[in-house]
Amino acid sequence: MLNIHHLSLRKRIYQNLEQYPHPDKFKNFIDRFIYFVGMINPLMTLPQIWQIWHYKIGAGVSPISWFAYAFTGIVWIVYGIIHKEKPLIVLNGIMTVFDIVIAIGAIIY
Repeated sequence: MLNIHHLSLRKRIYQNLEQYPHPDKFKNFIDRFIYFVGMINPLMTLPQIWQIWHYKIGAGVSPISWFAYAFTGIVWIVYGIIHKEKPLIVLNGIMTVFDIVIAIGAIIY
């Protein structure tokens, strides 16, 4: 699971970090591309959810793995809350819900 480690502008100023958007074209591209990746990441689990809940096929899906993903997502949510990073909270909140839905579906079917 990909997680976005985003630092706000305020933190960048006070911690003397690189400016955002970065003047280097490659770093600027990566800074912007990570938002796209963060939006696409949860969407990639939708086919798994569809297969389990629509077709009722849970064979080969490990609920232990998906609950483990959910646990790590919860840890990232706590991290995001502590550091007040909305992108981390939102992405991992969505992913944690999806992970739990898949794990429960794998147990049921």
